[in-house]
Amino acid sequence: MTALKKYDRLEASGLWRASHESQRRDVVVSIGNATLVISDTRDQAITHWSIAAIHRANPGKRPAIYHPDGDPGETLELDSNEKQMIDAIEKLRRAVERRRHSPGRLRWLGMAFSISVVAAVGIFWVPQALINHTLNVVPKVKRVEIGEALLDRIERLTGSACDNPAGIKALATLRARLGADKLSVMPGALQNSLHLPGAHILLNRALFEDFEEPDVAAGYAIVEQHISRTQDPLRALLEVSGTWASFQLLTTGALNRDVLDGYAEYLLTDGRPPPAPETLLPIFENAQLRSTPYAYARDITGETVLSLIEADPMIGKTPKTLLSDADWLRLQSICGG
Repeated sequence: MTALKKYDRLEASGLWRASHESQRRDVVVSIGNATLVISDTRDQAITHWSIAAIHRANPGKRPAIYHPDGDPGETLELDSNEKQMIDAIEKLRRAVERRRHSPGRLRWLGMAFSISVVAAVGIFWVPQALINHTLNVVPKVKRVEIGEALLDRIERLTGSACDNPAGIKALATLRARLGADKLSVMPGALQNSLHLPGAHILLNRALFEDFEEPDVAAGYAIVEQHISRTQDPLRALLEVSGTWASFQLLTTGALNRDVLDGYAEYLLTDGRPPPAPETLLPIFENAQLRSTPYAYARDITGETVLSLIEADPMIGKTPKTLLSDADWLRLQSICGG
């Protein structure tokens, strides 16, 4: 990847769109530090693509069309007269591909390249800055892939996510009522709730089977979603897994098995403190959900969650129905119990 130095001032004009439904826009394309930088005509950066995760939709044809790994809806089109930029991108893609096919050499080259980037831009001397840079260039589709890989490893330890068809349908109803991220119910060996990269929330079956009303599970779901949206779950993974995991994701677009296995075990055993009760009241108010059932589920005495009980935003109001009685019964049996 020392070839980056050759192209550090190379620019080209292109057409970019964010999705299949979006209009194409005139953009300026340049090569940055391990990324392809796409800017508008006023030189304002629109997005960064990791060079390690760029795919070509029409190999050998012109105009050349590129997209991020796993997201063919977002495209960049370079006309035939931008031959120098197309050749540069292809050369860098070939370099990345050779590194992927040489596992032993990959470790040395990845480290050498990363160190050269650190020396060139200075910012990467600080591990936190490296994490920030990595988070900026990882596309959403890659976050979903990492979340699914983590779920696969968690399921090996807890058992597969509960999949009773009637319960799954009721869970979808609950998710729609809450406006929540993707929900899964796990059969055991799990804290009350967890969240994964890619907007995926895991709930323990006990939240459905040990309580007489759905408000408890719903409360844990919206609180977990709040944590996920205020504390980037991919950042947490990289901070726990160490600097090498950030280098790895930045340069290869993937995380190896050991990193994923280690973090899955960490998620199941980490005794993280719950959010401060007073910070959660707006969350329950926006969801039109009673906070009292969730509060007593956290602390049966109510002493440590008194604000959630005394300032319950639904006191004196009629909250929107969460589930019908039939759907709640189906949801309580989602794990076959």
